Amino acid sequence: MNKTILITGNRKGIGRFLTEKYLLEGYHVVGCSRNNSDLNHKNYEHFICNVGNEEEVIELFKCLKKSKLIPDIVINNAGFASMNHFVLTPSKTSKSLFDVNFFGTLNVSRYASKSLIKKKWGRIINFSSVAVPLNLEGELSYASAKASIETATRIMAKELSSFNITVNAVAPNPIATDLTKTLPKNKLDELFDQQTIKKYGTLDDVKNVIDFFISEKSDFITAQTIYLGGIC
Repeated sequence: MNKTILITGNRKGIGRFLTEKYLLEGYHVVGCSRNNSDLNHKNYEHFICNVGNEEEVIELFKCLKKSKLIPDIVINNAGFASMNHFVLTPSKTSKSLFDVNFFGTLNVSRYASKSLIKKKWGRIINFSSVAVPLNLEGELSYASAKASIETATRIMAKELSSFNITVNAVAPNPIATDLTKTLPKNKLDELFDQQTIKKYGTLDDVKNVIDFFISEKSDFITAQTIYLGGIC
């Protein structure tokens, strides 16, 4: 395995899980987050980068180019949620949600694509959420940012298809991570009631979708968003 994967927001949670799994499978993994990581592996490199800050993303890709670590696969995992009624949500919070979730995805995809275009092959995986189709109350800014990611995924796919680059998105249902620990139990129960399969998703469920998207055999799969849990 000689492909390099860039995983954003990978210090913990889903990103950390994916990093460790792909290292075990023989990939070279590059991670980035706003803080240092304690992960040590001969095939792992970590960079400090706030993906919502374009200047930091530019610097990240300069470092990657200098280190000859240009990724073949990009997993835009970085993101966070904030639950509150929209009337009570400060504009600063909404802006932060868009900066990290949407603009972070856009920034990394833009600069990664410049290198992927030269390679004429690549995979970009974005993260959406079931908050989009379910129009979740208390998640207006988060769901709106994720909806923007879904639209961006479809347009990126069209604009990059001629370069043999696919762009898809995975939209997890609630998974037992730091992101869902802040959700009230009654809200989680309401979510599960709207799922076809009424339970938490797992980290392996997420990776299964990503494995499908990044497979060499999936070069005809692009512009898709897969929702976990039977959301429709």
